[in-house]
Amino acid sequence: MAGMIGRKVGMTQVYNQDDVLVPVTLIEAGPCAVVQVREEARDGYRAVRVGFRDVKAERLNRPDRGLFAKSGISPRRILREFRMTVDETYKVGDVIDVGMFEVGDRVDVTGTSKGKGFAGVVRRHHFRGGSKSHGQSDRERAPGSVGSSSYPSRVFKGLRMAGRMGGCRVTDKGLSVVRIDKERNLLFVKGAVPGARDGYLLIRKAG
Repeated sequence: MAGMIGRKVGMTQVYNQDDVLVPVTLIEAGPCAVVQVREEARDGYRAVRVGFRDVKAERLNRPDRGLFAKSGISPRRILREFRMTVDETYKVGDVIDVGMFEVGDRVDVTGTSKGKGFAGVVRRHHFRGGSKSHGQSDRERAPGSVGSSSYPSRVFKGLRMAGRMGGCRVTDKGLSVVRIDKERNLLFVKGAVPGARDGYLLIRKAG
């Protein structure tokens, strides 16, 4: 189903409907303008392309400038596409805001996780490490054997090893909407969401 683009504001605590204190993430969700509509007959699938956050036209490339000129909408910094269900209909110029959600809804939030730099297997994959017994005092944070003995005598692709950690696309699913502030376009989502403050997020209804 169609979703919207947001910006991570930060974290705080609020009381829910049962007067229980819960940790929440504040997300500036929209408003997002519908810039383009994909149709089954023309494009082979149904989707809606939305824009978020105003930007000067000279900061966009020529195809995007042409897209906004054709749609008659002021240029937007972030453009993302969301698939539409059969019963959803949008047209160019429509505005999607936090009104599409209600308190108690479950949402899937997608963002780019914080980059942690190069990390070893203990931190990156939660390896236990080796023991200090039998005279090996320098293997406490080592990955151990990786070559799978004389057969197949090679390292398999995808083997968990040290490397760059974070900075990848992550989706947290089934997060609860605790509160909605329509005047400030704020969505209060229970728990943490991927990414650092001011990072952009994609928000969809779960399922």
